[in-house]
Amino acid sequence: MSTSTLVRPRAQSTTNELSRDVMFSVLSNPRRRDVLRLLRESDEPSGISDLAEQIAAWENDTTMAEITYKERKRVYTSLHQTHLPALEDAGLIEAVRSWEGITLTPRAEELEAYLDDTESVSESPWSTYYFGFASIGLAMTSIAWLGVYPFSQFSGLAYATLLSLALFVTALVHAANVR
Repeated sequence: MSTSTLVRPRAQSTTNELSRDVMFSVLSNPRRRDVLRLLRESDEPSGISDLAEQIAAWENDTTMAEITYKERKRVYTSLHQTHLPALEDAGLIEAVRSWEGITLTPRAEELEAYLDDTESVSESPWSTYYFGFASIGLAMTSIAWLGVYPFSQFSGLAYATLLSLALFVTALVHAANVR
């Protein structure tokens, strides 16, 4: 019985790293991403019922106490038949028995960068930093061009060097942060 034709063929590669195809396939579905997030945030192994209940609540924009049997069952069935087997085939989760005691494997760490919450991604809006440097540079050179003291005391080369150095350091931090 093939549970996930999208993930299975590429997941059984000879390397320990996930292929791009497997990563994209796994991350292409919101329920699989939700499972990975829930397991990542949990201190203890989880069961399929707990995962289904939380995901159903999120999907229906309600609390776990207010979801209906049908809402819970719909998520439970898709997790059982499709999503958990796909995650297991990719080597990202393991279960003690029949979808109980589900935990992440070390291989799941490869997906950490893609599972960050949108809030944490927007904490460092790099375009804002670059816009800020451009604005400061423009303001400094405009003031120096008008001859306002003390900005008129430095050459254009000094400003260019200072701004280039600041931009270079910011780009280095940005590159390190992205990795």
